[in-house]
Amino acid sequence: MNASHMLLAAPEIWVLVMACVILCVDVFLKEERRGLIHFLALVTLLFAGILSGDQGYHADGVWSQTAFNDTFVRDAMGDVLKMFAYFVLFMVYTYSKYYLRQFQLFRGDFYSLTLFALLGVMLLISANNMITIYLGLELISLPSYALVAFNRDSKTGSESAMKYFVLGSMASGMLLYGMSMIYGATGSLDLAAINEAASRAGSGDILMVFGMVFMIVGIAFKLGVAPFHMWVPDVYHGAPAAVTLFISSVPKLAAFAMAYRILAEGLPSFHNDWQQMLMVLAGLSIVVGNLAAIMQTNIKRMLAYSTVSHMGFVLMGLLPGTAYGFGAAMFYVIAYALMSAAGFGMVVLLSSRGIEAENIEDFRGLNQRNSWYAAIMAMIMFSMAGVPVFVGFFAKWLVIKAALDAGLMGIAILAVVFSVIGAFYYLRVVKTMYFEDAEVEARIEAPVDFGWVISLNGILMIGLGLFASSLITICMTSFGI
Repeated sequence: MNASHMLLAAPEIWVLVMACVILCVDVFLKEERRGLIHFLALVTLLFAGILSGDQGYHADGVWSQTAFNDTFVRDAMGDVLKMFAYFVLFMVYTYSKYYLRQFQLFRGDFYSLTLFALLGVMLLISANNMITIYLGLELISLPSYALVAFNRDSKTGSESAMKYFVLGSMASGMLLYGMSMIYGATGSLDLAAINEAASRAGSGDILMVFGMVFMIVGIAFKLGVAPFHMWVPDVYHGAPAAVTLFISSVPKLAAFAMAYRILAEGLPSFHNDWQQMLMVLAGLSIVVGNLAAIMQTNIKRMLAYSTVSHMGFVLMGLLPGTAYGFGAAMFYVIAYALMSAAGFGMVVLLSSRGIEAENIEDFRGLNQRNSWYAAIMAMIMFSMAGVPVFVGFFAKWLVIKAALDAGLMGIAILAVVFSVIGAFYYLRVVKTMYFEDAEVEARIEAPVDFGWVISLNGILMIGLGLFASSLITICMTSFGI
């Protein structure tokens, strides 16, 4: 460990220090001054972004530096994902402040827990060793379990937290079991050493194949893909909307990074083996997620099942095992994080007086109550459905193109068909907002900061679609294209 290593990990160190500071400061603050905690959390994200961007611009996008005995890596892909993690969490904090005050939950532990989870996201994104991967994963998971039960008066939240904890522990155990098999077969936990040993062993090494299967199960659970999606609808529904907002967005960036680090950097020589497994998971997720979402009347559960489908599309980008496919998957997971934050942000906006806007019917006549917010929600739904000109369309188009270029015609056709089917439940929300009368005529208003951020979030749905080339270029150059 030396000064250069500490500098590479400066964003992580800063977030860790500030999470501890916020935890301590909150103890001494009176209720009316708790806004200081929110301000400190935003300052944390701002300076973390500055520290993550201090490497400068690299024309080819390809650069990598390791630290701490090669257990930690700083590269272009990691820095891009971290920057979007900060940006999405900034939106989460802005939306959540409104919700937490409405529901008498405005406490500092929400901010400290989410910052500790962000630290886990950052470690997982920069993991270059199995130990670092597991450390980052648990740093995300443990605060998330507590956040789901954040509202201690909610029986549904406590039940969801227990389910999440039990299933999450099983998934972590399977991931560890797979790592132990890989260690037994290669004698190393370092991803580069595992890659080298796997190349020598070839795909005939049964112990490595079994280890890979168990690790893919862990990855599938964290992404929330079928058939390991059982926790997603229950947790999304049972958790407070502010917590669902966080869980549905920021950790997905880390889950993609974990899949890339393990499969593309650690086990590229086993591509044919993990491609077949991911193809089954992707296909099941797209089918199950879209069909189950059609049946939902609760918007949180509907968005939960749509998450399952979206994560299937992310896996599609990983299938080819090419730099283009990885770039497409990265673009998709970033677009999804922004869409999910916006979607649950609108759920938060309509929640008030201790009652969450959980049902699709709660959006009835939104156009009559505030036409601008109805337009934002429509843009979000169109983007999630993959309607052209919106960012969701280009995200789906990229991963489908990556699959077609790799000769995976079957999964590409399946994705297109179920994208059309899945458009039904998104358009149903639009129909409810514009063609049904509101039960309550009162105009919906939001705090100034909330209004500006949700407007920016909604405009990004079409802005990143019309000008998608810039973000696509950033994602592709991160992988050397």
